[in-house]
This record gives sequence, structure tokens and C-alpha cells, in this order.
Amino acid sequence: MGYAKEDIIRIVKEEHIDFIRMQFVDIFGQLKNVVITASQIEKAVSNQIAIDGSSIEGFVRINESDQYLYPDLNSFVVLPWQPEYGKVARLICDVHNPDGSAFVGDPRGVLHRVIERAKNMGFDTFNIGPEMEFFMFETDERGNPTTHTNDEVGYFDLGPLDKGEPARREMCLVLEQMGFEIEAVHHEVAAGQHEIGFKYAEAMKGADNVMTFKLVAKTIAQKHKLHATFMPKPIFGEAGNGMHMNMSLFKDGENVFYDPNGHKQLSETAYQFIAGLLAHVKGFTAITNPLVNSYKRLVPGYEAPCYKAWSASNRSALIRIPAARGKSTRLELRSPDPSCNPYLAAAVCLAAGLDGIEKKMTPPPEIVENIYEMDEATRAAHHIDSLPGSLDEALKELEKDQLILDVLGEHVATNYIEGKRKEWEEYRIRVSSWETEKYLTVY
Repeated sequence: MGYAKEDIIRIVKEEHIDFIRMQFVDIFGQLKNVVITASQIEKAVSNQIAIDGSSIEGFVRINESDQYLYPDLNSFVVLPWQPEYGKVARLICDVHNPDGSAFVGDPRGVLHRVIERAKNMGFDTFNIGPEMEFFMFETDERGNPTTHTNDEVGYFDLGPLDKGEPARREMCLVLEQMGFEIEAVHHEVAAGQHEIGFKYAEAMKGADNVMTFKLVAKTIAQKHKLHATFMPKPIFGEAGNGMHMNMSLFKDGENVFYDPNGHKQLSETAYQFIAGLLAHVKGFTAITNPLVNSYKRLVPGYEAPCYKAWSASNRSALIRIPAARGKSTRLELRSPDPSCNPYLAAAVCLAAGLDGIEKKMTPPPEIVENIYEMDEATRAAHHIDSLPGSLDEALKELEKDQLILDVLGEHVATNYIEGKRKEWEEYRIRVSSWETEKYLTVY
């Protein structure tokens, strides 16, 4: 539904809303906000709330620090969980420079630019449906998270064994109050692991939904004395958290991936999009899998894909084509994890796919066999390449992929790579508990 400035000013008054959270996202996908009081709402909807960009990682240098928040009026919603005092609403914002131009370091701006490019190519809508997995862990007496789960159930199991169920149920109710359409809710493969599926949306709204979802999950889990984490691989030997990305592209209201007469009822455009994703996936893995820990999930044997291949049925493939056809035809990229910045992730996926369409790329043949069970020689014979094995390797691939660097823009690319290199360096020189257990007594 669409809001005008006057609607929001009126609702804030009528509903006695006291505070408004002006939310935005830094380049590493961390949600930031400036809280304003209701008296400032007219300034807020007129793009007059300023922030100090120099205090936000990867934004700007001290000497160019003033920036302005331009709220997306359609993102206005009252937060259903209430503090003791005062009703709170939120607005999701784009970041602009003092002269009104879009700030190049704003992740929403990166996605805006790629969506614009798709429109110039005749595609009016790019939809994404992210599937968000997360763990709920118990907290200790101080309220700090542990890695103890409070259940021992598995995939699709029912309570009363599943102690996370009351928290999960409340999350769904809160999300529905905030306008989400919840499609499926279930326990995931590992103990303490959950998934809440919500309806796909246009890419910008879909990325906003990911940020809102994380906030809701963490807030409600805390109420239940639990900690919700989207860390890709919190427990060794257990399945990790994925964020499978379902994608579809529309032109004049029609799904361009669907062709009733095409091979597997997929259009030529769909195959070109698949080819584009496969051509650039190594280059954008540092975006979709941004943590040192992400690469502990992308290993054979735990449901996460680590090889470049596509398939209509095979769940070990990187890109899967779910069975639905017609308007619901979509591609599912299975490598991203929920620690990524959803705006940048959606932007690089769309840009890679558009590149495939523009250059009329052809994907390699479909792989129907289980890729995990193939040996290296068989994989080589099928020309199946691996995804980067570490954050370091992924950053090197990103630096080689000019298209992805251009999509991010120089500002985001430089700051992102610099920040992630620091993270890798920190990890590389840190001595882990595995090393002390393995070597301390032996050597």
C-alpha cells in the first residue's frame, strides 16, 4: 500500500506514536538507525533528517560527513513489540548527499541502480524470495548467547520437543502484523535450527524484508530468553544457515523465465540468466557469503552447495529450478547465507543474470547426479568448478570480476574489500582452540 507524507504525519498523531526509527544499512549489512521524536515527523518525511556519515563504517571521511535520510514512505510500519514507554514506528531510508544526489556508498542505492538497468532492458520487475534459516540458542544467566540449543528435534518435527516453537509462533504473528505474508514455518535439519518462509517481493522490498525479519527474530527470541543467530555455521558437524535466493524476472506482467514450449518449460532468457549467474558466482561469492565463517558452511555433505552447476531436481546443485511453472517459474540460488547484505546480494545476482541475457550466454549442461558423490576426475569431466574455499579466495575472485566491481561502484567495492581483508587477516593470525587441542601436547 502507498503512503503519502500527509498520511504518515496523520497516523503518527492519531496513533499517538512517540518515536520513529529512521533505519538504514551500512555496506556490511548492519542495520543502523536514528531515533527521532514524533515532533520531528514533518522534517523526517521531507528528507531533512541528517546523520554523521563519518561514524558509520565504510560510509565517508570526516571532512564530508553530513548526509541525509530519505525515507521510503511505503516502509512505514508501527513496531508491534512495545517498550514500556511510547509507541515506536519505523521508516527505511535511502542515504543522500547534502546536494540531494544519491550517496554512492548506500547499499539500497546500489540495488536501485541495477533495478534501473533491468528496466532499461525492458524488465519491469525482479522478484526475490529469500529463505531465511537461523538457530535459536539458550542464553546464560547473564543473558549472553551460548551454543546450547533447547531442543533435540529435526527437520519438520513437531513440538512439544521443539522448545523454540512458542518463539517461532510469536515471530510469525509479529511479522504478519507488520504486513508479511508467511508461507511456511518449520524446524530445520539441525537441533535448534528454524526456517520461516515469507512471500517473495520486488527486490528492494524483498531486501527490506530480510532486514526486518532479522530484527524481529532477534527481538522476539530475546523475549523468550533465547538468542537468534544468522551466523552461517555456528556448530561444527551440523548443517549451517543458508539464505536460498529464489528469483524471477517479469516483463509487462509476464514471467520471462517461463516458456510452455521451452526445454523443461524454461525460456531462453531463463537459461541465459542461469549462465550469467554461473559466470559471475565466483566473483560475487564474497558478497553473498561475506564472513570467514561462511566458508565453513560451503563444504560437501551438509546440504550447502559448493560446486558450480545447475539442475531442475538436484539439491546438491548451486542453482535449482523449483517445480512450479507459469507465473511462479523461478531460479533458486542456494549458496547465499543470511549474514550477507541483502541489498548488495540482490544487486549482484540481478546484474550477473542481466549480463547473461545481454551477452546471450549458454549455461553448461544440467547435472542430475549427486555432485558430492563424484570424485574430482568426474567433476572435471563435467567441467564442474568449485566455489571459493575461503573468504581470502573469494575476495581475490571479486577483485578479478569487473562487472561485479562496477555494480558495487568504486566506493562500496573499495571499502568492502578493505573491511573484509582486515577480517581475514585477523582470522589468519588468531590461534584457534582447534590448534591448541591438536598441537600443544604433540609438539
